[in-house]
Amino acid sequence: MSIDVAVIVGSLRKDSLNRKMAKALAGLAPPALKLEIVEIGQLPLYDQDSDAAPSQTVVDFKARIARADALLFVTPEYNRSIPGVLKNALDVGSRPYGKSAWSGKPGAVVSVSPGAIGGFGANHHLRQVLTFLNVPTLAQPEAYVGGAGDLFDAEGAIAKEATRQFMTSFMAAFESWIGKVKG
Repeated sequence: MSIDVAVIVGSLRKDSLNRKMAKALAGLAPPALKLEIVEIGQLPLYDQDSDAAPSQTVVDFKARIARADALLFVTPEYNRSIPGVLKNALDVGSRPYGKSAWSGKPGAVVSVSPGAIGGFGANHHLRQVLTFLNVPTLAQPEAYVGGAGDLFDAEGAIAKEATRQFMTSFMAAFESWIGKVKG
């Protein structure tokens, strides 16, 4: 059985550490998990006035999230919180009220940072938002990846063996979590 995992990367930068991590996780995931990055940079800023007639970009984004079996968020930390573009995607996907594309989908959060604490603040702020959006989120293991400036090799693979092993076990735990939530 194939499990469709929509991956939301909280950074728009083409060579971002978080995009590299998302791509590396696709290679470390158990075979049943099929990870696909769902782009968020093209989404308009959320405006409640658009709820009645959303743009095709919003309709397509929400449909892609709705099709997913699970959600994986890979995000940097900006000013001890989540990037605005990620918050906007969460808002766009959750509105209008009662029509959230996120609701009930099992999720997991990975935060990646060149700093020592690995995006702890962003990780927990995102979890707070996901709780409200009814995204049951993997609690353990937690994934705060610090020191990411030299984490990847020239091909984008995780160069540090201990981190590669941890992220492999994280993805296995995520697969198990999806099974528990989906029943």
